Formats: sequence, C-alpha cells, structure tokens
Amino acid sequence: MCKLTEANISAAAEGTVWIRSRREKNGNPFEIPLLKLPLQILERYRGTAPEGRLLPVYSNSAMNCELKRIAETCGIDRRLTFHMGRHTYASEITLSQGVPIETVSRMLGHTRITTTQIYAKITDEKIDEDMKALNERVAEKFQFAI
Repeated sequence: MCKLTEANISAAAEGTVWIRSRREKNGNPFEIPLLKLPLQILERYRGTAPEGRLLPVYSNSAMNCELKRIAETCGIDRRLTFHMGRHTYASEITLSQGVPIETVSRMLGHTRITTTQIYAKITDEKIDEDMKALNERVAEKFQFAI
C-alpha cells in the first residue's frame, strides 16, 4: 500500500480496475480487482501523497498508535495493529462473503494455501451460511429411506 502508484493500476477491457504488483516480502505477483469502495478511497486521496504515491501511508508504529487511540475511543478492549487488516480482509471481507480461499491466497500474494489459512479464520456464521446453502442444493437429491 505504501508504494502504490499509478503504474500499479490498470483497467481491463471490460472496465474492471486492477492493482497489479509484486509482494515485497517474496516477489510473488499479485492482482486485486478494485471494488467500488476502494476506488472511491483512491479518488479521495488522489494527489495528496508524496512522490507519486496514491495513498498517504504512515509508518507502522504511527499507524498502530492511531489504531490504539481509535480502539480506546470506541471502547474496544483489544490491541489493534495495522497487520490485523490482512486477517480481517481474508476472513471477514473475502472468505465470509464466499470468495474461494484459492482466490484470497493469490490476492494476498501467498505461494501456499497453508499460509493463507493462517490469516483466514472461518466464522461460525460462515459455516452456518455454507451449510444452509448446501442443504438447499441437496435437499431434493437425497432421501432418507426407512
């Protein structure tokens, strides 16, 4: 995020806007299609970051200090860190909304699904939704014979 520039943004023929780059940690390429909200955020901060960057990004420690203040203000009795955003993205934003773990893994730039599984916590709500959907798909296909 801190090194994101216009060079990392591209539009596909059908109009989808993508972030395309490589993970700094391992050099793996990643591609993330941008939804409406992230596009609005990029537009909001256009031209405000130094050195051609798309977003003003602060140091990790400064960001974590701000998150601590936000947690206190909101009455959240838990230590928040910037890195937790990866876990939230994997679990709450993608997997719980039905995005396959293989897709999440690639967007996070992981080489192995097992790495993604560390970030991705499956919630009880997700399990409930998945089982309800399965029940609807198989209800007419299987019968209990007495």
